[in-house]
Amino acid sequence: MNRRDFIALAASLGVPLSWSSAANADANAADRRLTPGYDNLLILIELKGGNDGLNTVIPYADPAYYNLRPKVGIVRGQVIQLDERTGLHPSLQAMMPMWKCGELAIVQGVSYPAPNLSHFRSIEIWDTGSRSDEFLTQGWLTRAFSERAVPHGFAADGVVIGSAEMGPLANGARAIALVNPEQFLRQSRLAMPARIHETNPSLEHILLVENDILKAADGLRPREGQYAFKTSFPGGAFGTSVRTAMQVLGAADTTTGQPIAGQGVGVIRLTLNGFDTHQNQLGQQASLLKQLADGMVALRSALGELGRWQSTLIMTYSEFGRRPRENQSEGTDHGTVAPHFVAGGRVQGGLHGVPPVLASLDGSGNLPVGVDFRSIYATVLERWWGLDSLQVLEKRFTPMPLLRA
Repeated sequence: MNRRDFIALAASLGVPLSWSSAANADANAADRRLTPGYDNLLILIELKGGNDGLNTVIPYADPAYYNLRPKVGIVRGQVIQLDERTGLHPSLQAMMPMWKCGELAIVQGVSYPAPNLSHFRSIEIWDTGSRSDEFLTQGWLTRAFSERAVPHGFAADGVVIGSAEMGPLANGARAIALVNPEQFLRQSRLAMPARIHETNPSLEHILLVENDILKAADGLRPREGQYAFKTSFPGGAFGTSVRTAMQVLGAADTTTGQPIAGQGVGVIRLTLNGFDTHQNQLGQQASLLKQLADGMVALRSALGELGRWQSTLIMTYSEFGRRPRENQSEGTDHGTVAPHFVAGGRVQGGLHGVPPVLASLDGSGNLPVGVDFRSIYATVLERWWGLDSLQVLEKRFTPMPLLRA
C-alpha cells in the first residue's frame, strides 16, 4: 500500500485533520518534556444517547421512584443494594468487586446550570466544558494538552475508539480516531513515510502532518511478540473497543517488548452507543449496562496485567439523564441530571455528589442540578494531572474528593 492510499484510509477512519504538524512539535520540544502528571492515564467512556440515571443508580427506598415508574422501575428485589436507600441495576453486578474494595466511586446529581436537552448541543457542552450559553470550539482535553503538552515520546495526545467524533479532543489535539481499529492498524503496517524535500511551505506542512500520522499509527499498532493478554475481553462492538484500547497501551514500548501501558497516549475515549431509550427501555438498558459492566471488568483486569491499574482513572459521561417520570412507551424522555462512575486503583470509592430527591422536581418534572460536571473535570485536571483547571475551564471549580492521596 502506498502512503497516499493510507492517508486516504486514515481520513475515512476519522483521523483528524487538525493533527499538529511535526514542525510545531519540534519547535515546542522543550515544552514536551516528561510531565509526571501524564504518567496517569485517563479513560473516558461515553454513554451515548443519554443514560437513564435513576435506573442505573436506583433510589429504591423512595416510594416516589415506583410511583413515577410503575412499568420501567427496577423491581426492588432485583436491585443490588449499596446502602439502605441506594442500589445498582442488576446488570451491573460484575462491578461489585470494585465497589467492595473501594475502587469504584459514584457521583450523583451530575449536570450543569440551565441544562440543554438537545443531544447535539448538550454533548457539545460536555465535550468543550462550556456554559450552556457559551459556544467553544476546542474540546476541554484539547485545551488541557495545549496548556501542558504530553511528553515528546508519546504517540499521541489521545486515541478515540469506536467513534468518528473527536469530542473532548476536537480542534487541535494530536489525536487519532479509530472507527475501524483493526483495519487502520493493519493498513498502517504497509504505509511508508515520505522523504520531505519541499520548498513549498504549504505542501511541506501537509507532508509533515502525514508523517506524524504515520508515526503515531506505527507507535500504536500491536507488534508480533508483544504482550499477550490473559484477560478475557467481552464480545460485541464495545468489547472490541476495550480490547483495542488495551492493545494500544500494550503496544507503547517498541524496544523491550515489555508493556509500559499509558506511556503512549494521555487519554483514551471509548463510546457505548444506544442509551436514547424513549421506548422499551427495560431490556435495552439492561443489555447496555451489562456491556458497560463487562467492559469495566475487562479494563480492570487488563490494566492490572499491565501494571497500570493504580495509574489509570476511568470515567463515564453522557449528554444528559432521563426524566424521572416514565413515558407512555415504557421508556423515558430527555432529562437533566444523572450519576456517573469513576473507577481506578487510586479512586476514593463510595457515593459522592447529591442523591436524587424525587419530591423536589422542578417545574418541568426534572431533578435539580446537584454537581456541575466541570467539578469532575477539575478533579482530573488538578489532582490527576497537576494542571491549573482555571486555565482550561476558564472558571474555578472545586475538585471533588474522588482520589486517594
